[in-house]
Amino acid sequence: MTTDLFISYAWTSAEHRQWVRLLAAQLKALGYNVLIDADLDYGDSLTGFMRKVADVQHVLLIVDENYVDRANTEPDSGVAAENRWIDEVFTDRPTTWLCVLFKDNPSYRVPDWLKEHNPKGISFNYDPSHPNDFADSEQVEDLWRWIEGLPANCDHATPIATLRERAARLERQEIETDPTRWRSPQLQGQIRFMYQDAPGNTFRWGCEDSEFALDVSECGDDSIYVYDDPIKAVGVVRGTDTSVVALESYLSPGRTVVAKVGDTVVLMNEDGRLALVEIKGVQKEETGTPYVAPYVEYTWRVVNEAYS
Repeated sequence: MTTDLFISYAWTSAEHRQWVRLLAAQLKALGYNVLIDADLDYGDSLTGFMRKVADVQHVLLIVDENYVDRANTEPDSGVAAENRWIDEVFTDRPTTWLCVLFKDNPSYRVPDWLKEHNPKGISFNYDPSHPNDFADSEQVEDLWRWIEGLPANCDHATPIATLRERAARLERQEIETDPTRWRSPQLQGQIRFMYQDAPGNTFRWGCEDSEFALDVSECGDDSIYVYDDPIKAVGVVRGTDTSVVALESYLSPGRTVVAKVGDTVVLMNEDGRLALVEIKGVQKEETGTPYVAPYVEYTWRVVNEAYS
């Protein structure tokens, strides 16, 4: 998997380290593959860190004053090692490969080797003289636009908040239409089936030769239509005999039957297996205020022919 971003930072304090980890977590939540120090092996610079850094799409330096001091004056530090290795491959990368995030660095200092390159910078500095002036969504959007290779001028761009709302809307719809929501592996069970939300108004249960599907639509105040479209045949039990022979006799040659609350529906699948569905409750759609969605409550049971 391609690494989208490597983050280089100094362990200035526990609070600073926590801040960086939180930023990395937020970027991962956006779907980026983020690499930080915990993922690296510094023991082998050539086959470990160096190879990984050479392959990343972007490098983000979180530069506080301590980071600059370590890069410039502490050659044995992890920060200095990372900067040496980044410097080695920097000239072979596009100018958009590296970005500096300034934090607790009011003078906007950068490591000595980087000064001549004039890298892109994003300020997350906090000025105590302006206690209400924190880095906010503008800086976060600048960071996101850099990672995505988008221009800094976003006058005609869609805001991240709008993109997030759209993504959430799409995910909610994916959840609503996910086929696994409308399926059970169990051979018997009970459900309140909000059938207008289900693809094809259909709920499925069982597996292989014991798989069944109930396809329904609204009929009356206490009844529903049951269709044979996803299976072989449907019928309504009209007597007390529930032997296999009797159940087969209840099957209708037509496409649909009307089932009322208290009725038991018999289904036959494409493998000739039988299942019973007992209608426990029906709610008809109410389009007033408040809106009430239609549903049918029922139990299902695949018939065990050896004991029926």
